Amino acid sequence: MIVVAIIGLLAAIAIPNFVRARTQSQKNACINNLRQIDGATQTWALENKQAANANVTFSDIVNYLKNEVTCPAGGTAFSDSYTITPDEQAGLPKGAIGHLCSHAAG
Repeated sequence: MIVVAIIGLLAAIAIPNFVRARTQSQKNACINNLRQIDGATQTWALENKQAANANVTFSDIVNYLKNEVTCPAGGTAFSDSYTITPDEQAGLPKGAIGHLCSHAAG
């Protein structure tokens, strides 16, 4: 009985730490994805002689992305993970990269 109580206590301590670590790693992966998207956007703009804040679509930058860029918290494709906003929609500046993946917030 005491062994079960000790195991329960250890689990109660360890599980929140594992959840916190997983959430933090997902946030870090998301930030890295946003950096990769921004770098692809800047490279596209430079190679196509566009302004740094020019309107860009995913089809414009897909060849500049190193890996498939999806939300680490459950996205299955770029379209359900990230969006590139062409204007001040959602309060973001022109050409800003938005994060759609609501289950990664927190």
